[in-house]
Amino acid sequence: MVKVLFVCLGNICRSPMAEAVFRKMVEEEGLSKQIEIDSAATSSWEHGNPVHQGTKERLARENISVAGMYSRSLEDRDLANDYIVAMDESNIKNIQKFIGKRPSGQVKMLLEYAGLKRGIADPWHTKDFDKTYEDVFLGCKALLDKIKKEL
Repeated sequence: MVKVLFVCLGNICRSPMAEAVFRKMVEEEGLSKQIEIDSAATSSWEHGNPVHQGTKERLARENISVAGMYSRSLEDRDLANDYIVAMDESNIKNIQKFIGKRPSGQVKMLLEYAGLKRGIADPWHTKDFDKTYEDVFLGCKALLDKIKKEL
């Protein structure tokens, strides 16, 4: 079982979008029994809150549901994930601070799997959920291609 955790600051916009998009891709490939998917926040600011309305609306246009998804913070058990996937450089720093010297899965930004050295802009600030979706889709596709080669 390959475990993938998507991480952003609040776990209400980007990381749940990535979790939902990736889950749909994995299901379409028939790999749901081989890949476990989750998301979390580096902060506790939004703890327990549902997915942001903008993310819900953008994903609904793709027939992707976020039903039952709520923000949660990184926990010690998350270090067992094979892939800890950050949305931007700030998330990377916060994840590394959380991990400290403990062993963990590979920590990279999502777009790095697509060969890009940049983060995904936070639509909480930009209000551009379309651009965020495009970047998330690109990164998720590349990550899934990588994992499929390993399975």
